Amino acid sequence: MVLSLVTRAFGTANDRYLKRLQRDVEAINALEPELEALDDAGLRSRTESFRERLAGGETVDKILVEAFATVREAAKRSLGQRHFDAQLLGGMILHNGMISEMKTGEGKTLVATLPVYLNALEGKGVHVVTVNDYLAQRDSAWMGRVYEFLGLTTGCIVNTMSDTERREAYNADVTYGTNNEFGFDYLRDNMKFHLDEMVQRDFNFAIVDEVDSILIDEARTPLIISGPVEDSSAAYVEANQIIPQLTDEDFEVDEKARAATLTDAGVEHTERLLEKAGLIEEGVSLYDITSVTVLHHINQALRAHKLFQRDRDYIAHEGRIVIIDEFTGRMMEGRRFSDGLHQALEAKEEVEVQNENQTLASITFRNYFRLYPKLAGMTGTAMTESAEFAEIYKLEVVDIPTNRPMIRDDQNDEVYRTLEEKYNAINELIGDANKRGQPVLVGTVSIEKSEEVSAALKSQNIAHEVLNARHHEREAQIIGQAGVPGAVTIATNMAGRGTDIQLGGNLEMRLEAELADMEENPARDEKEAEIRAEVERLHDDVLTSGGLMVIGTERHESRRIDNQLRGRSGRQGDPGTSRFFLSLQDDLMRIFGSERMDGMLRKLGIEEGEAIVHPWINKALEKAQQKVEARNFEIRKQLLQYDDVMNDQRKVIYEQRKDLMRTDDVSDTVKAMRAEALDELITRAIPEKAFSEQWDTDLLREEAMRIFGLDIPAEEWAAEEGIADEEIHDRMEKMVDERMAAKLANYGEEIMRMAEKNLLLQILDQHWKDHLLRLDHLRQGIGLRAFGQKNPLNEYKREAFDLFQDMLAKLREGVTMLLSHIEIQVNSPEAVQKPQAPREMETEHARIGQFGDAAQPTTQSNATIAQASNQDAKRLDPDAPSSWGKVPRNAPCPCGSGKKYKHCHGKIS
Repeated sequence: MVLSLVTRAFGTANDRYLKRLQRDVEAINALEPELEALDDAGLRSRTESFRERLAGGETVDKILVEAFATVREAAKRSLGQRHFDAQLLGGMILHNGMISEMKTGEGKTLVATLPVYLNALEGKGVHVVTVNDYLAQRDSAWMGRVYEFLGLTTGCIVNTMSDTERREAYNADVTYGTNNEFGFDYLRDNMKFHLDEMVQRDFNFAIVDEVDSILIDEARTPLIISGPVEDSSAAYVEANQIIPQLTDEDFEVDEKARAATLTDAGVEHTERLLEKAGLIEEGVSLYDITSVTVLHHINQALRAHKLFQRDRDYIAHEGRIVIIDEFTGRMMEGRRFSDGLHQALEAKEEVEVQNENQTLASITFRNYFRLYPKLAGMTGTAMTESAEFAEIYKLEVVDIPTNRPMIRDDQNDEVYRTLEEKYNAINELIGDANKRGQPVLVGTVSIEKSEEVSAALKSQNIAHEVLNARHHEREAQIIGQAGVPGAVTIATNMAGRGTDIQLGGNLEMRLEAELADMEENPARDEKEAEIRAEVERLHDDVLTSGGLMVIGTERHESRRIDNQLRGRSGRQGDPGTSRFFLSLQDDLMRIFGSERMDGMLRKLGIEEGEAIVHPWINKALEKAQQKVEARNFEIRKQLLQYDDVMNDQRKVIYEQRKDLMRTDDVSDTVKAMRAEALDELITRAIPEKAFSEQWDTDLLREEAMRIFGLDIPAEEWAAEEGIADEEIHDRMEKMVDERMAAKLANYGEEIMRMAEKNLLLQILDQHWKDHLLRLDHLRQGIGLRAFGQKNPLNEYKREAFDLFQDMLAKLREGVTMLLSHIEIQVNSPEAVQKPQAPREMETEHARIGQFGDAAQPTTQSNATIAQASNQDAKRLDPDAPSSWGKVPRNAPCPCGSGKKYKHCHGKIS
């Protein structure tokens, strides 16, 4: 009560902030007559003037009013569109590094031109991030006319581009693209070997369209560049044949936690089935160390069968399993579930099971977008997640008032006892609206549900369009005509973003479609006038019928998704209605205790087909949704804490790579690594304060050969009177320096420096890849530490740091070993080969949160190092032991038997 009185008296923080910006809006409006008087050249020349002022020390904030006024005038001349005052406010909020919540139809695409132009004047590049290639190409071409008019360049990143085309697009003043493309280019750049091969510039400013979708809905979904590992497809097929033989008593399903687990009885039954199939030996437990991989395949097959539904979570498309985004309903081409779940689904649907992949590079959108010094976003639905934006991204959300008052009628939910009753009520309402010519948009949560509604409408002979992942290629066309009189459009959540539903139909689309083949002449002008008049008449007819009716067939877990569906109606002050129809058999109702409500409805004597409608129901559902949202936020926050550990390590490695690429001479780095590798060997072989009799001379001799290529008389040195570890160190250091000096003299400065740099980068990438695999393994089992009264996060941080230190030690040893043994063919152009080009590797957008064994690296992944370090061995005659020289006892025997030397020709008789 007190809070509402204070708010009424002083306004909300949102209102007060907008009020402060109003002065700049008035100043922009005051400049309009002056700019209207300029010719095109005069308006364009302001860009150069702004750049000169910025170079002279003025800030972008100082020229904001003039720059925004210039963009508004340029948009009027190039697009025929003028920024409203509300759009000017939205532009200022974006420039200030905040999130602008603007309702559907308020022109977010046009709003972005204001801060984009202002910040692009600095010449550091501005990125505009959209959710799909269609929007990126549309917006860059459409808004590019404004930038081009003012003398700025525009680029657009799409999936099919070469590195050269990408580099050109990133070097433009303004670059449009999808979140996936920006993220993958960052990962690929950090796998390149030369700075001039990289495509991205340093990060500056990004504006993320549909920011809630990218930074919240996809927060748990990392971008992954991966390479293949050993084929395990047969194991998934075998595990898939076990699951249908299980009974309901053999497993438990927790829909809230999205988990499926075997019961004790199920474990015993599964073990018997596996024994019968010959997949485990008789008497071996499924939880035995030898059965870990089999257990992983069984668990993923169980999840595939019991938790994941075809046409809801994925579809079988052209012989492949394609994920369906739960928030947008779109097909997620190129993305795969991780940890073998995707292979389990392929086995379930009897399509080709593809190989698992090993992660080569990975980043989440959260950590990618936090690389930008300045970040802003816009969406129609951000307020419900404002706390998360503030806590995770330090982004404030500001609600921009609509240009015209919102008059849409958001009606109370109708709750029915059964699905059949609910669908009957929906069909009846659609039929009534159809008779009076009112367009209807029906929102469903899955392909399956959209096709159920479609079948019911077909039975009533009601013409309609279905928009889901099966028909995604017609999305723009279907949405473009969803606002004509009598149109009925059934859509999954994919109808929620990007394209407006315009009452009377989309004029631009009709003009483009119907005038495309006509030449410029009076007949074309006449046809255009006819189309415009018809669309205007249809628009008026729809207004008379009540505007667009939005029907939701279920509540989503997130209020935001429901609000997006409502937001398709009532754009720009148009009339419209929205209503959700629910049943106690809906997923959300069933998971969150519909039994209690069902009992209550029975006691109240609710008859079949009768609905319960009350504001209390809406509030109860909102509270249930808030609980789900809060739980999901906690999950995302916890995942971020774990991800931050790897992110800190990633930043160190990537910065180190850039430092290496910036110089042609890495000899100092290599020498320092060699010195540390020698120190570590001396420490291992000669314990501190130990007598020479206690030295491990075998280890010292063998490791000196393996790592440094040195044949040292370790036993003789240890027998010398008064010998100390410092002297051993100095002798070996001198021998190593002489060996490397000889290589330098043999190959020359240029070739040796090139070899050092390329091999250092190769080995760094190899060890980083292996480190990612170890972190995956650590992450999967770390939750069990809680049973030992330990904090899993603290344990993960500590062990991840230890693994990182271990990786650096192995890196030093690997670089030293390779450069000590490698022989370079000086006359060969492939003397120092680069690894597989990053653009040829597979990119994934994997769902995390599934647990199981991570993929094991193949022996092939170590081929580069193994081949180089064994160059000397390759030239030996296997049949002439006298040509072998001194062979380390633990090295493979040169005879080719595959045994260690000490167990073969080096065996002591």
